[in-house]
Amino acid sequence: MEKSYKEYLKNIDTFVFDVDGVFTDSTLIITTDGEMLRKMSVKDGYALKTALQKGYKICIISGGTNEGVRNRLRALGVTDIYLGAHHKLDALEEYMDIYGISPETMLYMGDDIPDIPAMQTVAIPTCPQNAVPEVKAISKYVSHKNGGEGCVRDVIEQVLKVKGDWLDNYSASND
Repeated sequence: MEKSYKEYLKNIDTFVFDVDGVFTDSTLIITTDGEMLRKMSVKDGYALKTALQKGYKICIISGGTNEGVRNRLRALGVTDIYLGAHHKLDALEEYMDIYGISPETMLYMGDDIPDIPAMQTVAIPTCPQNAVPEVKAISKYVSHKNGGEGCVRDVIEQVLKVKGDWLDNYSASND
């Protein structure tokens, strides 16, 4: 019998996330001057900040190149941000090499075809509820939340709860 994904959570100390379709709802708002705007959930931001404060590693790998996204993630404390990563597995392998991280300690949340090779490398591939069918098929966990609506918080909270790290104090800010 195959293990439940929850049995793997206790080994996770690194979270890897795509941006569009995970932190966002995949919608782009294009302004008249061509700027592309996205919206992100502050609940996801709170969970990211909490995980970082507890010593977890966070890596962002996105094909997009929006500096507003980079600025938001940096404001939350994320330092490992790969934007413009058209071959996400290459970015993931570089990140693992830099920090000496084992794939058995990693959770990756993606939502679309370009995420699949990287997702297949880690212990727990996960996705939002509204991910494409091919990504859902390879995921050990499909969040009950859609992209941009708390799916990041969902997976972070589950890992931190299993490890006894979720909200033993209320010091994290959701700015």
